[in-house]
Parts: sequence; C-alpha cells; structure tokens
Amino acid sequence: MHSESVIFSFFLIFTGAAILATLSLYFRQPLLLAYIVLGALLGPFGLAWVVDTNLLADVAHVGIIFLLFLIGLDMQPSHLLQMIKKGSMVAFISSLAFALLGFMVGYAFGFSTIDSLIIGASTMFSSTIVGIKLLPTTVLHHKQTGELVVGLLLLQDLLAIILLTLLTTLGGQLNDGLALSLNADLLISLAALPLLMFAALGFVRWVLLPLIKRFDRFHEYIFLLALGWCLGLAELAHSIGLSAEIGAFISGVSLASSVISQYIAINLKPIRDFFLVLFFFSIGAGFNFPLMGSIWLQCAILVILVITIKPVVFGFLIRPICKSKSTSWEVGFRLGQTSEFSILIASLAASTLIISESASLLIQATAIITFVASSYLVVWNFKSPIAIKDHLRHD
Repeated sequence: MHSESVIFSFFLIFTGAAILATLSLYFRQPLLLAYIVLGALLGPFGLAWVVDTNLLADVAHVGIIFLLFLIGLDMQPSHLLQMIKKGSMVAFISSLAFALLGFMVGYAFGFSTIDSLIIGASTMFSSTIVGIKLLPTTVLHHKQTGELVVGLLLLQDLLAIILLTLLTTLGGQLNDGLALSLNADLLISLAALPLLMFAALGFVRWVLLPLIKRFDRFHEYIFLLALGWCLGLAELAHSIGLSAEIGAFISGVSLASSVISQYIAINLKPIRDFFLVLFFFSIGAGFNFPLMGSIWLQCAILVILVITIKPVVFGFLIRPICKSKSTSWEVGFRLGQTSEFSILIASLAASTLIISESASLLIQATAIITFVASSYLVVWNFKSPIAIKDHLRHD
C-alpha cells in the first residue's frame, strides 16, 4: 500500500469488504471469510492493488488490541483469577497434546526436527480473534462457555508470548553465532506481569476513576481517556517484554469494576470492527497462494486433524469442570482452529532462518483454512453475532 495512495487503498478494502460481505450475508456465509478472500484478491499475490501488507498488518494489530481491551472490560479481576485457576490444567495438557500432534505430522512428512517442533508449537494455540469475535458479548461472556473460552485463550496467549520471546532470543543468537542460552529478559517479563496488573489497578483507582467521576459529563473526554489508557498500557507491556495484547487486556480488566465500563465498551466497538476488517484482510493478502502446490497434502491432513481432534480433546478435558456436556463440546468447537499467533510464529521463525519456507507456509495455510472451517462450524451450530440461523444470532 503506497504512502501516496492510502485513501485509495482504504477505499478498495472497505468498498470491497462491503460488497463481499453483502454476498456473504445473502448466501449465509461467515463474514470473516469475505475479508480473507478480499485480501487474497487485492493483495500482492492476487491483483496486487494493495501491496504494502506490512503496513496493513501494523494497522490491523490495533484491532486486536481493542478487542482484548473490550474483553477485559467484561472481566472482574476476582472473576478472572478464578477462571484462570480453573482452566490452567486444561490449557497445559491440551497444549502438550496439540504440540505432539503438529510435531508428528511435520516429522511424518519429512520436515526437519526443528521444523516439526515449530509446526507442533504453532498447533498448540487457538485463535483469540476468531474465538472472541464469534462469542456473543451480552449472552456468553458472563456464562461458563464464555468464561472458559476467554480463560483458555488468555492462558494460551501467555504461552505464545513465552514462545515468541524464546524464538526471538534463539534467532538472534543463531544470527550472531553465540552459544544458546535462555534470555534473562524472559524471566523479567514474566515477573513483571503481576506487577503490571497491580500497578494498573492502583492507577485506575487513584487517578482514572476520580477523573472520570469529575468529568463524566464530557463524553468526548471519557472516550479519549479510555483510548489513551488502552494504548498506553499496551505500549508499556510491550516495552517490558510482554505483548501489547496482554497490556490491553489488563487495561480493560482494571476498568471492569467501574460504572463507566459498559459505556466505554459500547463506544469502542465500531473502532474495533474497523481494525479487525484490516486484520483479516492482511491475513489473506499476506499469504503466498502460488506456493501452496508444494505443501497441499500436508496442509490438508493437518487441517483435518486440527478441526476434528481439537474439539474432542478440549471437550474431554473440560467436561469435569463444565455444568453440562453440551457446554464442553461447544467450547471445544469454538477453540477448534490454530491461531494468529501461529502465523506470527511462522513469520518470525522463517525470518530468522530457524525453519524452512515450506514449514512456514504450512503453518500459515493451516491457520487460514482452520479460521474459515471453524467459523463455519460455529456460525452454523452455536450462538454468535453472525450465526446463520436467526435463533442463534446474538450480540
């Protein structure tokens, strides 16, 4: 996307998204599919009308930050701790199972040991974007289904952050020819997480809430204060080695107890949706479809295994802590895909020459296809904002 044609590129993206979204609604297809297909059509491997996918990805990342902020606004701190405590064992066991699954597929098709390890690691995670985007805010966030989905996704995000930090360290050491060792920055970052949470709660209590109480008549000020708090804490988290997403989530949780939280959530949703369109467009635009011929069989098998085995594993592990069998299966299907973190892991590992280009392509292709496949399964069978059946459509 050339700097002199940003407006024209946005015109192409959002006009095209509106057209394809209209067709998707007429034919009762998930809207996420429309945005990914549009990216593939207009991106550098399609018509090449929008070519700067790096800039798009950076802009779209803001959408993920706002999404996690809004989720945090629905989570009371005490409630969040209980949720994480209940889901920690499930997250740990399921991650090991999925990592083994991805490793076995990679190794069986002749990928190197390190390629297979990264393929396995990328298979551990489920998509925060897909999982939360298809979760009706007012219906399920405060019920057990929503609690388990969000809790497991957050625990997986923490694991992903650790893995990304290790990959960054490993790649840098390999490039510099240094001996391999764990980076002390990783331990510092993990230790900083609870400190960041307590600092955020204290700042909200002693600074933000008094300001909100005094100037609550000025809606524009409340809106700007919320934006500044979300992006400020996201940047702070990033600067201490955590992810911007974790910082945004903590900023939302810290405000969840305030009476103004739902007002902020309602007003930020249009901004979130704007950036999420760009996020899914950038996924479609950044994928090298012409190279799919070399790994289509491996991809097909891995996709089938992910969308069939993940719901079963999650359903089995979650059943003991669920109120009903149907809830455990629903959570499993909502988490039955790989993650945007998988794409990030593949890109980082390939850029530092840790894995081969074909392994990176396999990880990215699996993520995109499972995004679409799991979205179909959810919108056809469970409550969501874009459900196919009218009685399942909730927001």
